[in-house]
This record gives sequence, structure tokens and C-alpha cells, in this order.
Amino acid sequence: MRATDLEAPFSGVRVPRGSATTVAARARALSTVLGDRVVFSHLTAARLWPLELPREQDNEPLHVAVRHPGRAPRRRGVVGHAIADPEVRAVVRHGLRLTDGATLFCHLAPILRLEDLVAVGDALVREPFRQVAGDRRQWVARGALEARVAAYRGPGAPAARRALTLVRSGAESRKETEFRLALLGAGLPEPELQVPVHEAAGFIGRLDTLYPRWKVGGEYEGDQHRTDRVQWDRDLIRYERLAAAGFSIVRVAAASFLRDPAGCAARVRARLLDAGWRPDL
Repeated sequence: MRATDLEAPFSGVRVPRGSATTVAARARALSTVLGDRVVFSHLTAARLWPLELPREQDNEPLHVAVRHPGRAPRRRGVVGHAIADPEVRAVVRHGLRLTDGATLFCHLAPILRLEDLVAVGDALVREPFRQVAGDRRQWVARGALEARVAAYRGPGAPAARRALTLVRSGAESRKETEFRLALLGAGLPEPELQVPVHEAAGFIGRLDTLYPRWKVGGEYEGDQHRTDRVQWDRDLIRYERLAAAGFSIVRVAAASFLRDPAGCAARVRARLLDAGWRPDL
């Protein structure tokens, strides 16, 4: 390979030109010159885990950490951290050394908005009904996260404790977490998450959020529910069966929620009121 076909994303690192365009690709390139005591941390570790975060920025710096008194790495495009916390552990995911999930939650507390940090917590403690081969969930047990946050005294500790009170196991995506938080922010009761619904003929499906007492649910629908014809047909049948079984479902499209989350929560509130819920109950 000619020198003109290579580029140097970091000092001492050469990769094929144009190949290091994402955080993951740049992290793999940087890992070739990091010592075995260095881990990826903060936003970089979260993206590598991977956890859903706000959109990756162009040329976003990579965060790496070393245990104090080691010296934090210093390179162009790298933010180094020297960490004195003895509870920090290294885990290997996808061939890269990252800070452990409970520590990562704490390290993100002073960086992320509350709802984004809650979404990270939801993802870490989630036990999905479909497991991925080779990457079994939960990533962090709820009790372990609670213990880590309770003992944490670093930057953002109050924010971590606040976010933890809102973390639940069940949300399948960051947007589902945001939808749940919008419902709570509107003064609605806490919904159950990923609830299986059955009728006499059998299983109908799982609902993102459900208020079983009032048989009112809310479904956040990404754009694939509109563009995928198979998904569209499946949804039609599922919602017909839910209606026949007496459930009232508010379907929240991604664009609508992005534009007016409070309005989407108000639609759920109206259905709950129609079903007999009262704010003082």
C-alpha cells in the first residue's frame, strides 16, 4: 500500500485513507498504540458498548482513561483521564477495553441530559425478551448499578442518583425511554413496559407501555412501521385484535413525538380519562 493511500488519525497510527470515519473505527486504530492499562471511557465507551446517545459529532474526540497515578494519554483527538476511583473495572467488548457499565453510567452523569442518562440506565439493566447470541443481557444488574451509584462521589454524583430513580428495565430503545418520561412528566401514572397481551385466540403482541387497569397503552413507532410493508400489515392486524379485546392504544409516530412530545402525552392522558382514570386516583 502506498503512503498516499494512508492517513494518520493519531500520532503513530497509520490506517487506509477514509477508513477511520466513525468512533468505533478510530478507537480500533488508536487501540493499536494504547497500553494494556488504558481503557476507553465516557462518551467513547458508551458509543462502543454500544449505547444509544445523541448523534455522533464529526471528529468527536476519543475519551480514554488510566488508573491514577498513571498519566492520562495525551494525543491530538484524544481526551485523557486519570481516575483515582478504585471501583473502576475494565471490561472487554467487541475486542476493546472499556470502563464497566456501572462506572460508565456515573461518568456520563455530568455530560448527558437527564433523559439521555436515564436511557443509558434503561439499556444497561434491560432484560430483553429476545437475547442476542454472544451478548447476553442484562449488561449490569439493577442491584449492582444501585450500589455503584450510591457509593460514587465523583463529578455528577447527584445527577446519577436522580437519574437512577427513573431507570426501569423494559424500554427497547432510547426513544421508548423518552416516551415513558414524557408520560411521567405530564403527571400520568407509571406505565408497565413491554407487556405481553393475550386474548382467547392466543398471543396478540407486546405493548411498549400499558396501563392494565384501564386497558390503555402507548406505542412509539419508528419510521420502519410506515416504510416496511410487512411491518405495516402486521401492525394493522395487531391493532385490530387489540381493539377487539378492549384495549385503547395511542400510536405515536417518531416525527410527531420529535415535534411535540407533550402533545403525544396529552393524547394518552385523554384516553386514560375516557377509560375512567382520574388524577387523584
